[in-house]
Amino acid sequence: MTRTVIEGAYVATVDSVGTEHPRGHVVIDGSRIVAVGEGSAPSELTEGATWIDGTGHLLTPGLVNTHHHLYQWLTRGIAQDSILFDWLVALYPSWSRIDAGLVRAGAAGAMSVLARSGCTTVADHHYVFPQGSGDILGGIIDAGSELGLRLHVTRGSMDLGESDGGLPPDFAVETTDAALQASADAVARYHNPGFDSMVRVAIAPCSPFSVTSDLLREAAVLARDLGVRLHTHGSETVEEEAFCHERFGMGPTDYLESLGWLGDDVWMAHCVHLDEHSISKFAATGTGVAHCPSSNARLAAGIAPIVEMLAAGIPVGLGVDGAASNESGQLGTEIRNSLLMNRLRSGADSITGRDVLRVATMGGARVLGRQDEIGSLEPGKLADLALWRIDDVEHAGIADPLAALTLGAMPTVAQLIVNGETVVEQGELSRVDQREIARAAATAARDLAAR
Repeated sequence: MTRTVIEGAYVATVDSVGTEHPRGHVVIDGSRIVAVGEGSAPSELTEGATWIDGTGHLLTPGLVNTHHHLYQWLTRGIAQDSILFDWLVALYPSWSRIDAGLVRAGAAGAMSVLARSGCTTVADHHYVFPQGSGDILGGIIDAGSELGLRLHVTRGSMDLGESDGGLPPDFAVETTDAALQASADAVARYHNPGFDSMVRVAIAPCSPFSVTSDLLREAAVLARDLGVRLHTHGSETVEEEAFCHERFGMGPTDYLESLGWLGDDVWMAHCVHLDEHSISKFAATGTGVAHCPSSNARLAAGIAPIVEMLAAGIPVGLGVDGAASNESGQLGTEIRNSLLMNRLRSGADSITGRDVLRVATMGGARVLGRQDEIGSLEPGKLADLALWRIDDVEHAGIADPLAALTLGAMPTVAQLIVNGETVVEQGELSRVDQREIARAAATAARDLAAR
């Protein structure tokens, strides 16, 4: 096993009491953190170790992305001035022509940008599976393995086509039985429940306006039988709220609850329009939320009531969402965007930068059910860390090192370590040729557009 010592950085552990070390150390042995503290590392742990000088840097847990659609890297810059429903209608025809090769190229591009912005764990929600498109989840997992990132992939689905009152065109949906069988097959093939797992699988029917009640109900039963988590979109827009009231006679939260979709094994993306009633139900059941501030702003969906959710004890993590509704694709910038937007909504003293860093790390770990493994810098946890440079011209002299990340320009990632292995160094991917990834993604985007 290889041992690595990082010394001299400002260490934000994000442990339960928010411990910070102004000039601290972290020691990694193999894939685990074995020591964290102020000053130099214990001498008995440093013999033969690789040493990283953290002077002038901020060290945090790796960021956790709780919601993404990686394939959308291939359809950025389209329908730029649309709300969600119109944006979806514009993009479904392209998405229905994807295949495993195209998705792999897009996923590699999207995850490269995530890694370079401090992200060590990626949760992807993939729900478009055209007939004959090959092993799409396998392509995503292969790309993530090459880059060295920790993955939570989902086998999503849609079975409510336009002719049955749903939003997706009929050619973009599956049958209910096919979706359930494919979900079970994905779990059997790819899910690893182990402590140091690099790939876990969740079951994720897309949304109340693209999925039948039967699929939602049966997917919840299937996931719990298989011991995996559940994910979907919820309460994203006022149009979704209206759809649920018109079709089901209740709002999204009550509708999903009626089908078994509240619980501490469930997380939902967006939740922009949770009212007090819904917040209390999420809190009582431990249902998690993936907060996607930039995508919600891009589609004019609104600002999620994150301050109220956190006060209620709801697990909240950050998400980029698909790059077709957040062309940046960076997770690091979502910390600043979340902080600023939630202050606009709730007031300057309603939420701090440290609060949002916790959302981006330990909050995301809670949402994915991995709070015992990742999300903070503590002995015994997996070695997923981000070392940010804060002595450059953008940040030198800043009064609070954490403000460099939470309020300043996103710092360069000097070192990104996942499971004890370096995957980014001095802002560049260390395991792959990012120029080749960029070329392959551009070619795939052109191929998809031509289709």
